[in-house]
This record gives sequence, structure tokens and C-alpha cells, in this order.
Amino acid sequence: MHSQTPYEITTIPLQPTVWHDGMLPHEIPPGVQLVTLPGGIRTLAYTQPPAASGPQPMPVTQPIPTWAKTTALLTPTIGGGVAAAGIGLSYAAPGLIAMSQVLWAAVALIAAGAIALPLLLGIGRSRTGRAAPTQITQNITATGLFGRASGTINHR
Repeated sequence: MHSQTPYEITTIPLQPTVWHDGMLPHEIPPGVQLVTLPGGIRTLAYTQPPAASGPQPMPVTQPIPTWAKTTALLTPTIGGGVAAAGIGLSYAAPGLIAMSQVLWAAVALIAAGAIALPLLLGIGRSRTGRAAPTQITQNITATGLFGRASGTINHR
């Protein structure tokens, strides 16, 4: 820590003359005085305000809003629920992994069945030696835009 040379600041009483900046004494705000610094420079400076007399008024307390009370009461509950969910997931993780693998296996089995079943049925039908399936044809005719339609169905 270095030592500082204390300087004494002296104040001079304001005179009804014009100061060097052109300010009149009544234009200087309260708490500001014309001071002379140790180098002989005269300038304006803030001074300590006078101590307030009398007791300070008590601040008025405001009631806490209902939404703030509700939020403050729900915060630990929500935090506890999130913590419980995290703990539950950590215990359930091995089971969830196993269940996801079982679900993927089931999806693969269904996909393989969807592909293999028609192939197996097609092979089974061709070996039975049955006749070709019946073909049905339909002919429909109509005259005009709003005319009555008539048709025939042929079984072969």
C-alpha cells in the first residue's frame, strides 16, 4: 500500500459576483460548492449532504401475490417428481432395452411372415393340380350422357 499526501480543500464563500464560467451563485445546485484545490484552481465540487433530521418513514410492506405462493409451493413437488422419474428410468433401463429388442424381433418376424406366407401358399396351390380359376368379365354400355346403362356378365 502506498502512502498518499493528504490535501486540504478549502471552500470560499460565494459572492454575488459572476463565476468564471458565467454561472451566478443562485444557479449552482444544492450540495455543490465552489472550492479551491491545492494547486490554486477554483472549481465546483459536490459536498456532503446535510444529515436528514427526523426518523425515516417505514417502508410499506406489500402482500405476496397468490400466484407466487402457488408457484413456490409447487416447485419442490415438480422437482421431486422429475427426480423420481429419473430414478425410475434408471432402474427400468435394462428392462426397456430388453423390451425394445423383443419388439424389433417381433417386427422382423411379422415382416418375414408377410413375405413367406404368400410364397408358401403359391407353392401349395400349384402342386395340387387344380383347374385354372374362373374368369369373370363384365361389359357395360350406355347411350347418351344421362342414358340408362345396361351390361352383361360372362363366367368362363
